[in-house]
Amino acid sequence: MNLKIISTEKAVMKIEAENVLTFETNMIKNKEEIKKEIEESFDIKIDKIRTLIHGNKKIIYAKLNKTNLAIDVATKLGVI
Repeated sequence: MNLKIISTEKAVMKIEAENVLTFETNMIKNKEEIKKEIEESFDIKIDKIRTLIHGNKKIIYAKLNKTNLAIDVATKLGVI
């Protein structure tokens, strides 16, 4: 797994307000591969993936399904 969760102040605000987890990964993977990897790794369902290319890294915003709370996943990972 080449995903790194981002725990900046903006990322924590997105977790609380929008049920969105923020990750960083390399440029090689596409949205479908990223979505599948996140869903299998954390046993969650994702509604939508948005990506942002920043330098030589790809930032992923993963909007979780309403049945999965981002704050629960973030707490399990030690972000919050």
